[in-house]
Amino acid sequence: MFSTRDVVMETYRTGQAALPEDVLEEIKQQLALIQFGSLEIQIHNGQVVQIERREKKRWEKSVNTK
Repeated sequence: MFSTRDVVMETYRTGQAALPEDVLEEIKQQLALIQFGSLEIQIHNGQVVQIERREKKRWEKSVNTK
């Protein structure tokens, strides 16, 4: 994993954040799965330690009423 300093220096040098490819791929995959909801990325000491996806399921009002 990268330290905060590594991420800051790489961001400064390239203009893009430096995250491990597997973390970026997981974030992309989780974002692709969400229609309604949120993706929360937990960071500790400058490192991604957890990704949590919350998705909402919604139904049309007419579907649930008779």
